[in-house]
Amino acid sequence: MVKRDEFQMARKRGKRRRAAEPYAVQARYDRRQQRVVVELNSGLVVIFPPDMVEGLQDAKPRQLLDLEITPSGFGLYFPQLDADVYLPGLLAGKFGSQRWMAAQLGKRGGSARTTAKATAARANGKLGGRPRKRDAA
Repeated sequence: MVKRDEFQMARKRGKRRRAAEPYAVQARYDRRQQRVVVELNSGLVVIFPPDMVEGLQDAKPRQLLDLEITPSGFGLYFPQLDADVYLPGLLAGKFGSQRWMAAQLGKRGGSARTTAKATAARANGKLGGRPRKRDAA
């Protein structure tokens, strides 16, 4: 159970944070652009495709239309998806958990984009793929 003084201290921290950091004042999903649009108290407008953000990547447009700003203004909540987006993280370029971000980078980095890379990958595959790591005894 939270004590009254702890609650008051948390409220003060929240108030200081809102004074120092940008927070959402308006948010919506733009169906035409297929983007989430967030207006911050600073006047900055952040627009991003939902498939870049963990929890939103497989969402249908109708699920994205139902969007709420958290009371602090630091988050977006999509009730139909039970998904939260942390705005300070988004502004820092973090579109999900570390594990999710690593998986997304791995998908991009692992795809063959040059003819030489594709040829080398095929040749390596014919040899049985990447050698297994040996256990250090």
